[in-house]
Amino acid sequence: MKTLSFRCALFAAFSVAALAAPVVLTFEGLRDQEAVNGFYNGGTGGAGSTGTNYGIEFVSGSLAIIDSDAGGTGNFGGEPSPSTILFFLSGTAVMNYAAGFDTGFSFFYSAINNPAVVNVYSGLNLTGSLLATINLPITASDGGDPTGSFSPFVPIGVAFAGTAMSVDFGGTANQVGFDNVTFGSATAGGDVPEPATMLLLTGGLGAIFALRRRSA
Repeated sequence: MKTLSFRCALFAAFSVAALAAPVVLTFEGLRDQEAVNGFYNGGTGGAGSTGTNYGIEFVSGSLAIIDSDAGGTGNFGGEPSPSTILFFLSGTAVMNYAAGFDTGFSFFYSAINNPAVVNVYSGLNLTGSLLATINLPITASDGGDPTGSFSPFVPIGVAFAGTAMSVDFGGTANQVGFDNVTFGSATAGGDVPEPATMLLLTGGLGAIFALRRRSA
């Protein structure tokens, strides 16, 4: 069974203004299979990596993974901002944005075996009102750049009313990857794939692949 890796099978004390301009998270700078944690919140990832402070905290099973073509363990290719993406190995990947964001939410994703879903909430830690649901159909696989079963990554997004503070990236563990996560816009940031790469595949795969490759 193939998976995304080569291995088979805050609450704010006061209100702050919602995000004024779109922000794009590329996950570059995180190590292979490092917990994202406070990387985008003025803190560090699980292995001590630091990034831009956007006030965004990742909790639960949120992990970064690097493309095997760049020395990591990721079974993917065609990511819009090489060579690191977001994925999870258990539960879901949960993100909190205490300042809030409005207008829209978008990203690129790859899910070649199983469909997935992303939910956007008005409160922190998946509380409050459900503002938007993005159902993610199964995507095609083109073999990567030059390798990687989870390829290409396709853009998807949603516009919504109100202010959001948390997002739940769901689906089957080790079976969906996300990149160029964009807040404040229904159009995903980064280079948009050619139209042919945006076609969706609904079945017919003879083997099941995982995002994280199995260690030798």
